[in-house]
Amino acid sequence: MGERTSTFIIRNARLVLDDTVVESGWLRVENGVIREMGEENSFPQSVTGGSIDIIDAHGQWVLPGLIDIHIHGGDGYEVMDGTVKAMEAISRFHATHGTTGWLPTTLTAPIDDLERAVEAASETARRPVYGAQVLGVHLEGPFISPERCGAQNPAFVIPPSIDVLERLAGVAEGLVKKVTIAPEREGAIEAIRWMRSHDIIPSIGHTDGTLAETLAGVSAGATHATHLFNAMRGLHHREGGTVGAVLLSEDVVCELIADGHHVDVDVMKLVYRVKGRDKMVLITDAMAAAGKPDGHYKLGELDVIVEGGVAVLEEGHNLAGSTLTMDAAVRNMVRRVGVTMWDAAHMASTVPARELGLLNAKGSIALGKDADLVMMDEALHVVATWVAGQQVFVR
Repeated sequence: MGERTSTFIIRNARLVLDDTVVESGWLRVENGVIREMGEENSFPQSVTGGSIDIIDAHGQWVLPGLIDIHIHGGDGYEVMDGTVKAMEAISRFHATHGTTGWLPTTLTAPIDDLERAVEAASETARRPVYGAQVLGVHLEGPFISPERCGAQNPAFVIPPSIDVLERLAGVAEGLVKKVTIAPEREGAIEAIRWMRSHDIIPSIGHTDGTLAETLAGVSAGATHATHLFNAMRGLHHREGGTVGAVLLSEDVVCELIADGHHVDVDVMKLVYRVKGRDKMVLITDAMAAAGKPDGHYKLGELDVIVEGGVAVLEEGHNLAGSTLTMDAAVRNMVRRVGVTMWDAAHMASTVPARELGLLNAKGSIALGKDADLVMMDEALHVVATWVAGQQVFVR
């Protein structure tokens, strides 16, 4: 992330902790790490400024940095551009909306193109980028169901293959963190087991799997569901389908595109009631049009039109990713679904950090953790973002 900043203090902040809000609190960051924190009445009076930068939050919210494990693009760029320039632009854009860590997410595409995207993500992760940190890669396909492609190109769908997994995971050791897979496809169970043995999250998605087929995938080790409800067999009262299986499975963490378009707000309330905050993770599924005006865009090789901020394929009108940002997802969960700020932060930061094995350093405001922070005003719009103590955005 480049050089970390010197010591600074944020005070007069509404600190969003894992299970509460400190209504008036402070914290001290040293070399990119949270070293002290407390309530405002415990603020050291001996600290008067000088070499220490003191930031007055004026009662605004300070949350742990948001972690988005499903991003295709933003600001006119997409992951499948396969360039460092695109990755850096996407990182900078999403940081302006409170995202401090992300998984560049690929599409179903030729293997050479996927390899190029993983290589670009790997190089970006090694460079100083003044935006959200690349924490790994999510391969959304190509091991999906031809019947449930959604906005993916069916021409490049292939059966699950351990050889292909080894090739893509071998581009950069440990970088591939998550793979979307249809568990009903021949070879899927073996692929899921291989992923688990290599610390890769198998995520059920773009699938026409029945309840039984989906549960077989869960038993093999698939512990995530990619954008719940979207591009998967729905819930029916005579056959629970993929949706029924992942809602019933206590071990499955469900991604939720909390924009009110991909999933109705009342259904989001239902999911929250069934799964609870520990088994939900907020994502954007953002594509290149995020942050841009309505108009015509590309999602991989497919043509997309955005109207009123909603992206759909020009042919077939399937939803094609989103223009959502993580701060808007948090706003929607708090304002429209009615969850607490700490529960929204838990789903947008703590759960993804935990699932990526990063909870010792990220995912909450706590002593010894990276100073990945986002400040929001009363309307829950981003005022400033820090990544490892480095301010990467200020309004």
